[in-house]
Order: sequence, then C-alpha cells, then structure tokens
Amino acid sequence: MPRLFTGLEIPAEIGLMLSAYRGGLPGARWVDPENYHITLRFIGDIDERTAQDVLSVLGEGRRRAPITVTLEGLDSFGGDRPRVIFARASASPDMSDLQSEHERLVRRVGLPPEKRRFTPHVTLARLRDASPLAVADYFAARSPFQKLTFTAPRFVLFSSRNTVGGGPYVVEAAYPLG
Repeated sequence: MPRLFTGLEIPAEIGLMLSAYRGGLPGARWVDPENYHITLRFIGDIDERTAQDVLSVLGEGRRRAPITVTLEGLDSFGGDRPRVIFARASASPDMSDLQSEHERLVRRVGLPPEKRRFTPHVTLARLRDASPLAVADYFAARSPFQKLTFTAPRFVLFSSRNTVGGGPYVVEAAYPLG
C-alpha cells in the first residue's frame, strides 16, 4: 500500500462551503475539495504486511458514537514562514479520544509514536513563498468565518501517493462510528 493515514471525511456540502475560501493568495496550491479531510493519525509509507496489520488493528478499537465536528476558523501553520492554510476544527473530547486510540493501536503493530501534537484541521492550501502579510490580508478579507458543523459517521484509513500537494486520497477501509 502507499502512504497511509487515518482520518475523518468531510461531507460534500461542507467541502463546497470550504471551497469558497479558495483563491486570492499568491503562492497557494489549493487542495481539491474532494480531498478535504481531518487527519487523525499519519502512518506513512509502510510495507504491505504492516499495512494489513494496521487495517486489522483499527477494527479492534472500541465502539463509539458518531463524532460531531465543528470547524471554527481559518488559521495557518508556519508562523513567520506560513506553509499551510487550514480550517481549524475544535478538538472535542470524542475526537481527541479517537485520535489517542489510533495512536495506541498503530503503536501496537510496531510503528513509532507520532511526534507532532494533534491539531485537528482541514488543509485548504499549501503555501510556497507566501509572506505573513499576504496571509494576514487573506484572513482579514475572509473574516468572520461562519462555523460549520457536521457529524462524522465513520473514520477511514486513507492512502495517498507521495505527490506535491497531497491527493488524490483513496479510502482503503472504513470503520463505522455508532
């Protein structure tokens, strides 16, 4: 299997609303709306046997209710050298608990721990040579952000190719919530 990660899918109607934020920022490579998602656990490039172990162990997680997700604003990663524009999701206890479970499960199959802190978000654009001032102007022109809420009925194991900008993402397996 190619590069793997677990995540929550973004419903098409929410993706359409998020796609209204595309454009108006020089140096941005916009993610296609059909590739919007919230990454729960990045797994990376692994061999086929480990991929099968991950596929199996994710099915052993505890049953839980569907997760309510609220997208609450626009933000960026990178500080003085912005590299990503994203829609920030509230880190609900249910989402954080699911993410922590994924961390435990993939470590059980021998994968190293994730080094980055979990920051739930939907990547809208990847930036190349965007100035902090241009990013601030972009945010100011799109304020206020109208919160968007949806219910995630499942989490999925995605695969992707190692490409610039990510995507297309393929659902390798789906695990119902509820």
